[in-house]
Amino acid sequence: MENVIEIKHLNKSYGTHEVLKDIDFNVKKGEVVCIIGSSGSGKSTLLRCINLLEKPSGGMILYNEENILDEKHDINKYRTKLGMVFQQFNLFNNHNVLSNCMVGQMEVLGRSKKEAEEVAMKYLKYVGMDQYINAKPKQLSGGQKQRVAIARALSMEPDVMLFDEPTSALDPEMVGEVLKVMKELAETGITMLVVTHEMGFAREVSDRVVFMNQGVIAEEGTPEQIFNNPTGERTREFLKRTL
Repeated sequence: MENVIEIKHLNKSYGTHEVLKDIDFNVKKGEVVCIIGSSGSGKSTLLRCINLLEKPSGGMILYNEENILDEKHDINKYRTKLGMVFQQFNLFNNHNVLSNCMVGQMEVLGRSKKEAEEVAMKYLKYVGMDQYINAKPKQLSGGQKQRVAIARALSMEPDVMLFDEPTSALDPEMVGEVLKVMKELAETGITMLVVTHEMGFAREVSDRVVFMNQGVIAEEGTPEQIFNNPTGERTREFLKRTL
């Protein structure tokens, strides 16, 4: 399988504070990679650098072998290839559920209203939110909002789905409904990069698990390697506290 995303010597600093230090890793087409680690280890910053919500301080990010940090690269076109699901849903509060899933398609991809609606309905049905198309976000539970956010990202029909702690803002009883959708999505073969603190999900769904600590990739491997036989002392400590 070819690499969809390649990260080479990636650094990110805020003033003198180095958040990411010489990060190297790849994501292959169709692979599900989960990034785990304690708060402040750089996981979300790495994800935000990949979709250029944060500008890296150094290094390269290759998408299908093209360096997206090259000034000549069309950032907006690149962003349409990535679906992003945030912790806090980021839905448009003044739009209903259906409109939330149509706006980006029409404005960014240039789809007609009819086509955008058909695509939106397809993915809202997929996440089990098609009966809520006229509801505004404030009328939905956290789990429902996050399922709409996933449908909105899928409606852009991206090559890669990025998830930044998608269950961390949810009440415990709503976590399962979002993880179920994500598990089903992983089974479709779409490329997924997931920052998560849900160890059961990472263990069950990942092809590969990346453990970050203090801005570096401390260890990576299959779920079996990382969860059953971690080599690093820091990885073992982290898993002892979280499992």
